[in-house]
Amino acid sequence: MKQVLFTGAALLVLPLAAWAQGPVSGTLRDARSGAPLPGATVLLDGSTATATAPDGSFALPAVPAGSHVLRVTFVGYEPLVRLVQGQPTAQELALTLQEASVLTGEALVTASRANERTATAYANLSKEDLAKRNFGQDIPYLLDQTPSVVTSSDAGAGIGYTGLRIRGTDIAGINVTINGVPLNDAESHGAFFVNLPDLASSTTSLQVQRGVGTSQNGGAAFGASLNLSTLETRREAYAETQNTYGSFNTWRNNVQFGTGLLGGRFSVDGRLSRIASDGYIDRASSDLKSYYLAAGYQQKNTLLKFITFSGREKTYQAWNGVPQDSLQTNRRYNEFTYDNQTDNYQQNHYQLHLTQGLGPDWNLASALHLTRGFGYYEEFRAADKLADYGLQNVALGDTTIRRTDLVRRKWLDNYFFGGTFALNYQPRQHERLQATLGGAWNRYLGDHFGEVIWARYASNGFIRHRYYFNDAEKTDFNAYARATWQATGRLGLFGDAQVRTIRYTINGLDDDQRDVTTRARYTFFNPKAGATFALAEGQQLYASFAVGQREPVRADFTDRPATDRPRAERLHDLEAGYRLQQTGTTLLGQNTSLRLEANYFYMNYRNQLVATGQLNDVGTPLRTNIPSSYRTGLELTAAAGWADWLSVSSTLTLSRNQLRNFREVVYIYNDDYDLVGQRELEYRNATISFSPSVVSASTVEAQPLKGLRTALLLKTVSRQFLDNSASAERSLPAYQVLDLRLRYTLRPSWLQEIELGLLMNNLLNQEYESNGYTFGNFDTAGRRLSYNYYYPQATRNFLVSVGLKL
Repeated sequence: MKQVLFTGAALLVLPLAAWAQGPVSGTLRDARSGAPLPGATVLLDGSTATATAPDGSFALPAVPAGSHVLRVTFVGYEPLVRLVQGQPTAQELALTLQEASVLTGEALVTASRANERTATAYANLSKEDLAKRNFGQDIPYLLDQTPSVVTSSDAGAGIGYTGLRIRGTDIAGINVTINGVPLNDAESHGAFFVNLPDLASSTTSLQVQRGVGTSQNGGAAFGASLNLSTLETRREAYAETQNTYGSFNTWRNNVQFGTGLLGGRFSVDGRLSRIASDGYIDRASSDLKSYYLAAGYQQKNTLLKFITFSGREKTYQAWNGVPQDSLQTNRRYNEFTYDNQTDNYQQNHYQLHLTQGLGPDWNLASALHLTRGFGYYEEFRAADKLADYGLQNVALGDTTIRRTDLVRRKWLDNYFFGGTFALNYQPRQHERLQATLGGAWNRYLGDHFGEVIWARYASNGFIRHRYYFNDAEKTDFNAYARATWQATGRLGLFGDAQVRTIRYTINGLDDDQRDVTTRARYTFFNPKAGATFALAEGQQLYASFAVGQREPVRADFTDRPATDRPRAERLHDLEAGYRLQQTGTTLLGQNTSLRLEANYFYMNYRNQLVATGQLNDVGTPLRTNIPSSYRTGLELTAAAGWADWLSVSSTLTLSRNQLRNFREVVYIYNDDYDLVGQRELEYRNATISFSPSVVSASTVEAQPLKGLRTALLLKTVSRQFLDNSASAERSLPAYQVLDLRLRYTLRPSWLQEIELGLLMNNLLNQEYESNGYTFGNFDTAGRRLSYNYYYPQATRNFLVSVGLKL
């Protein structure tokens, strides 16, 4: 029996041993000083990646037979490209990097990025990470596997208007910057990725910071921040195209090109994109176009880069969702039927970045920016009052007509401009102190107005009759100082302090003919501090405390009476955690990697603005300051890899999200829907709406054949409540979604690369809803009536892609 077992084991192991090749390891040092370079990126054939350890060492998985490209990059140094031949025995390499004769694009974003010394919770996505996830869906869907993230789509398929929540906080509480320039709308605080379709294709790196994080330009981070960079310069010329087709007549086509460095100093990069989809929801179509163009000049200590990018979107409205009673009969129901019930918006961005080296250890990064946005949404209205549009009643004989069908457009026309700067102290020899002094001045000018473009009874109106107009101005200034200091070999300290001032004014009438004149000023001081402690090689403890404050959004001013102004929100954020990152070699000579992270957070809010059910005098829902609320939880992340064959990663967030004392206002209507009274319901420790207690994401990725990568992606989200009453009758049921992703890469002699891709979303064909809203009332018999609306997500659907690199 033992002989049989031994023979069987030998038959199993021998083919593996014959197939396996020797590992490649080595050290990386500064070519001039000989100092080790920790944290450098080592790439094999553009996919297998590792980072150098504190002593500059690295280890790669077994390298198959044949020639392979080894690429090493490190901020402030020239990249190194070297050919490596796979062989059965181990290889040791001694590599050196030359200091860069010019600054790199990534040096411009370090001022706003977290790292292992800033004692915060964050996740980094490289260009390669984004590319393998990108089939044309919006940026929130590319972040779906990062911790504490919940995504949604109005049209149901991830194209068009999409939503993102991190730790239960929606996009209005998530700070978004592109190359350090704020993207969030100055008034609503939202960031609308539909206005910048296919931006991910031009993004070279992205960081998600959870919690308050480090000081950023723009609005405060009340749940997370997203920092996107498009600044990296590709030194070699390239031409690429990505083409996708899928369910619901979805198309994505783009072309990208770059000159590389011409004469070692000049570069031009560009992209043209088009994305179109009919949407899962009826008529929820999207027609999205965008471009990106960057021109750069660099010499020894100077980098100058002009960037312009723009997006133009036309989407058929699916904003109102699907009523609950239609979910079982027609999940794809859309109540809008007017043929031009569309949203139309264009946003043009212009950025001029300058980075100047100031000696070996200092650099100054600055930017000027302008964002121009304009557009409208058009809608058909049935039997609206003429008086609501400043129109006279129509007399026809003895009949007086007071209502009319009409088509209206609501316009936004705005400018956002300003400048940012960051003075960075970043010693090349990795000394103990690193520091940044930064800030920004930004100004917003926005017009809001409405037009009637058609009416069945036009009364005294003319075409494009303007029935309301108001303008807004907002000035935002911030300055911050940040430093990390390695006090001992194991203990590091981090400090960050920001001062931010806001001046906001509104003048004119809103769409309900109310005077919304507003004057508001705020000054915020937001300190942050933290510490890290190295337990052992590759193991770290960290803790931080941060304060974030932000002003109310536009609607909090325009919808409330002038005598009842909202107060600013304040957040105290405590983060503490443990990180482990290790690499090793198995008995078969294969490289393994292990990464673990456990992060505890406690986010304590003062005066958080939440919907209470209260309405103003024209029936608009209001948000009210709640004295005390909190979010607390544990975020667990684990990832393991074995050579280039198999990797497994998983994130799990367990949280508790509560309003300590909450008063809900519910109105009472009679059978004729006349208001006859109201009831106030008191709750203690009420669960905050749209804050699931459990969120997880898991990925299993394998390479069964050379060039073929397969991945299964599982997402689970527990029950979410549509309001703050924690009632199951007004909630989103828990859901689980499994996706399948395949990518196969070919490298023929006549083309650099061909990549074929397949993304099968919702593989198990689940029917689920990831977003919604509710409203309701009591009737005179004391029964509570709820009207729930949901945003159903697509059942099983697919996207296939073909990518070419010339």
